[in-house]
Amino acid sequence: MKKGQLIYTIFFVLFIGFVGVSYLIDYGNGQKTGLVFISVLIELLKILPCAFVLIGLFEVWVKKETVMKHLGEKSGLKGYFGVLMLAGFSIGGLYVAFPLAEILHKKGASLKIIFAYLGFTGVCRIPMTIFEISFLGLPFTIVRLMVTIPLFLLIGILMGAILEKKNYELNELRF
Repeated sequence: MKKGQLIYTIFFVLFIGFVGVSYLIDYGNGQKTGLVFISVLIELLKILPCAFVLIGLFEVWVKKETVMKHLGEKSGLKGYFGVLMLAGFSIGGLYVAFPLAEILHKKGASLKIIFAYLGFTGVCRIPMTIFEISFLGLPFTIVRLMVTIPLFLLIGILMGAILEKKNYELNELRF
């Protein structure tokens, strides 16, 4: 077993042990933690299989040249607008955004655009925005979007420029 796998396994066993002991000694916060974990796990199991099928189809059906043309270094503002739309219509939030970002990187998308996409996915999803409008109101949502969209655009440009200047290479993650 690799060191990373061992650490994850130890933390998972400790977590399960904590929840189990919480039920044995009737510790309410530990029980709530276990219930929230199960709830999130069920939600992930509802969303992720379909999302990963769609990501797999994207990887197979969309050509590298298409991604490079629309999201590459020379795409300009239309690339940022494209990932803003992609983020707005995405499902699963960042659980899905990170694997899709890796595929976009492999297919030649600019690091600047990928970082902007990850930021946009966190704050610009349409279902989340509608939910926010219903609770906090339209004026608040408009102000938040007017602040966060340019902010993540700037962050994406800066992070991408810094990493490209340092000749950053994305390493394969193996667990």
